[in-house]
Amino acid sequence: MRDLVDIGMGRTARRAFGLDDVEIVPSRRTRSSSDVATTWQIDAYRFDIPLITHPTDAVVSPAGAVAVGKLGGLGVLNAEGLWARHADPEKALARLVEAADAGEEPGALVRVLQELHAAPIQPDLVAEAIRQVRESGVTVSARVSPQNAALLAPGLIAAGVEILVVQGTIVSAEHVARGADEPLNLKSFIGGLDIPVIAGGAHDYRTAMHLMRTGAAGVIVGYGHCDGVTSTDSSLGIGVPMATAIVDAAAARRDYLDETGGRYVHVIADGEVNTSGDIAKSIACGADAVMLGAPLAAADTAPGKGLYWTSAAAHPSLPRSRVLPVADEVGIDLNTLLFGPSGEAEGLVNLFGALRRAMAKTGYSDLKEFQRVGLTVRS
Repeated sequence: MRDLVDIGMGRTARRAFGLDDVEIVPSRRTRSSSDVATTWQIDAYRFDIPLITHPTDAVVSPAGAVAVGKLGGLGVLNAEGLWARHADPEKALARLVEAADAGEEPGALVRVLQELHAAPIQPDLVAEAIRQVRESGVTVSARVSPQNAALLAPGLIAAGVEILVVQGTIVSAEHVARGADEPLNLKSFIGGLDIPVIAGGAHDYRTAMHLMRTGAAGVIVGYGHCDGVTSTDSSLGIGVPMATAIVDAAAARRDYLDETGGRYVHVIADGEVNTSGDIAKSIACGADAVMLGAPLAAADTAPGKGLYWTSAAAHPSLPRSRVLPVADEVGIDLNTLLFGPSGEAEGLVNLFGALRRAMAKTGYSDLKEFQRVGLTVRS
């Protein structure tokens, strides 16, 4: 039964929980972390760690996507970002970093980003960025918005994209519109492609189920929420605490598996994942993988040099992300950030080594088993 609370006369609201509200419960057994597997597979693509990068220029460049891929994760390029709009994206990013170093307030940084994104998308620049990733031999993935998916997808696939991410702040399988512009029909769009599609974000059982029924191979839960950076809650009043959202989407995955007689759709947690403990909690709540953004801003591969923002920051009329420094230390070797060793105790380094340790300490040998670990809620 859902936990409903009265918020006034004749109106109730569901009580929901964030990742900070839940804790993992150890089982009666433990095992060695060397006996733990963190591999996962979506469609024909296998990865050593359950990592997908949040598709923001703050943390992913073509070279960064290659580095993530070689370390066992999936780097996702933003096909509508600076690498798609500027022949010299590093120079464009330098404007943003210099403005931040000069002490410009967050609103001014957003306006710089909006200006940089006012340049048109150039298909040849997108193709060149994808080529750099493809030639390295790692899995190639790129993100498009629902508004531009039908326009950009053919060129991206021709350039070599193997997994397409269709991501917006809120994505639905059914968009109602008036006027001449035909909205994206996600089901027919996915059905017409020969590559797997990950779509999102979803925030509840029903939306997750609808997205699964479009044929998506994976459903993103959340919108990249990071304290202080994303502003969807303050600008739109929209948000669902991630522990509840992940559990709901995992329930939809289970019911869809029964409905289809065995089609498994992956749940990708995108939001409130700031530490290695949050990664473990996300998997424990039912996620198959996590989409990391801010935790990767400290990496030596991060183009933002410690700054972080989501793609919603560049929206021309209603930005829903600030541009803020999120890393106290920058330039950390990416391999160290993901696998250690760590010299600090805050869960900010050795992100996936810590996941292995959490699984081992609770007695689980792989990610699917770990999804069944016990949870408690903070009082």
